[in-house]
Amino acid sequence: MTSKTSKRLTVVTVVYWILLSYIVAALIWWFIALEKQNRNITNVRLLELLKDDPQYFEKATQIEAAKKRKTAQYVGEGVTFLALILVGAVFVFRATRRQLLLSQQQQNFMMAVTHELKTPIAVTRLNLETLQKRKLDEEKQQKLIVNTLQEANRLNMLCNNILLAAQLDAGAYTTTKEEINFSDLVEGCIDDFRNRFPQRAVSENIGEGLYLNGEQLLLQMLVNNLLENAMKYSPKESLITITLKADKSELELTVSDEGIGIADDEKRKIFDKFYRVGNENTRSTKGTGLGLYLCSRIVKSHNGYISVTDNQPQGSNFAVTLQQV
Repeated sequence: MTSKTSKRLTVVTVVYWILLSYIVAALIWWFIALEKQNRNITNVRLLELLKDDPQYFEKATQIEAAKKRKTAQYVGEGVTFLALILVGAVFVFRATRRQLLLSQQQQNFMMAVTHELKTPIAVTRLNLETLQKRKLDEEKQQKLIVNTLQEANRLNMLCNNILLAAQLDAGAYTTTKEEINFSDLVEGCIDDFRNRFPQRAVSENIGEGLYLNGEQLLLQMLVNNLLENAMKYSPKESLITITLKADKSELELTVSDEGIGIADDEKRKIFDKFYRVGNENTRSTKGTGLGLYLCSRIVKSHNGYISVTDNQPQGSNFAVTLQQV
């Protein structure tokens, strides 16, 4: 969270407590004033009674009972109003706080997207200009072409993530599920990952002939985002391990890395939209905060669940459980 957002939240919190304290104080003052009035009216009515009246004690008892009923009424109304005020105040405070945090997350997202879009475009343009202006040998040309294709693929994945997130949030994405060989799909994603990032070491243990009902495009995006996430948050020389196995009627997909890991208090937040670990102004890892959010939405749309645990001795394990055909 930036200092600007922290200042806004501090101002909101201070104003919230001042207003709430004023309202509670006014409610207490209202109760005291009404109770004082009730007591004065009771005293006046008691003074109006004649002490030699045979029904004096009966009437006095009725007046005292009326006073107690009024007091109970004031207490009941006061407690009800106080409860309503507190519920409303908490709702307004949480809504305001959530809106400020969402605004900051959207601002961070725009900063990240701007950087993510500019980088592949700039690299692609530079590579193409180099190929156009210079006569390079075949090896250097192929290297530039491969690099350009990697940046184009990265740009394509970013656009797909943004488009899919918008469609899912708007409820405009219609899934068409079919029986899919999930083993082949995962293998294809791993092969594509190796072609795009030949310098990264990937270990696989994929069970053969494992099928499920699902949307092929979404499941490909799920696997690609998990692999991309493991790559971004682990050293270049470290190993990424992907495992797919069947357990009774369920399929378990696990992607493990040997990165810095995720703090326990961050684990429940990383699947939120736009959320990214660390400060947007200082982090160096690329990303928009949509990858794991989409993974969570995709898994949920397939009636599965996703979780993250610590890898040993370091890193993270992302585990996805889906129903097998």
